[in-house]
Amino acid sequence: MSDELSRALATRGYRVTAARRVILDTLVEHGSHLTADELTELVRQRATGIGRMTVYRTLDLLCGLGLLRPVYQGTGAAHYILMEDGHHHHLICTACSRVIEFDECALGDLPARVAGRLGFRIEGHLLELYGVCAECAGS
Repeated sequence: MSDELSRALATRGYRVTAARRVILDTLVEHGSHLTADELTELVRQRATGIGRMTVYRTLDLLCGLGLLRPVYQGTGAAHYILMEDGHHHHLICTACSRVIEFDECALGDLPARVAGRLGFRIEGHLLELYGVCAECAGS
């Protein structure tokens, strides 16, 4: 996946520097839902010379290109998720703020219908469903 992200940056004219490579590898290895501070800490464990601003600028770039999206999970800080295949799905527990990822995309032709009706070009989607997780419902 980090190779795909590197190619996406390169095809859009951005250099894949050593620092960006470490950031991309860390994002992919540790999965989604990292805050910028968590990512910075993990990156610094691999390469102490990479500063916080480099991480933030790379996050901004990846978000601007639609490869990453910030989500707010009730913690006050943005958590960043990789937009693999242009979409991402969550169940979010309103009791404990737990986030459960799922792969099934049952939107069918809804995005195309909405896009056609409103003259909008959809590039991806993030689906969040809110409710109570099994653990909280059982207590």
